[in-house]
Amino acid sequence: MFGGPWSYDSPERGEPAGEDKAWLEETMAASGAVIAGRGTYEAAGHWGGKNPWGIPFFVVTHRPAEQPPGDDFVFAGSLVEAIDEAKAAAGEKRVHVMGGADLIRQALAAGLVDELTIIIAPVILGVGKRLFDGFGESLELEHLGVRQSPFATFIDYRLKSEGGES
Repeated sequence: MFGGPWSYDSPERGEPAGEDKAWLEETMAASGAVIAGRGTYEAAGHWGGKNPWGIPFFVVTHRPAEQPPGDDFVFAGSLVEAIDEAKAAAGEKRVHVMGGADLIRQALAAGLVDELTIIIAPVILGVGKRLFDGFGESLELEHLGVRQSPFATFIDYRLKSEGGES
């Protein structure tokens, strides 16, 4: 999505620009660590074996022993393990959980999410996982804002506490 439309069958097209670039730069500047699921890691082609963000990157997987050599990616055997390690690595900064859908559902169900950005790209992939498929929780969200570019719409929310306050 950043830099133009894409699909699982075609490579990226260009570099992020405009609102896409602004969102990505702001998000990564506020983040001290990133967490992704193994499916996202695989779909991204392991990012060519190089951490694209330059901050600690944790991959949640059922096969942590398959961690690649080097320190670009740290494989964790569970979301809780990844969150604990990412929080320690991030210090005072945020931990950014980028997905996939299964990982986001797990983080939401466990109460580990403070803010949620849903990014909608103007492309129908025809495959993939639905973000909230099988998610049985009711969550109240506070709308924080929306950004739009030709390539994506970013909708930002804060999760409200059970008492109704954010």
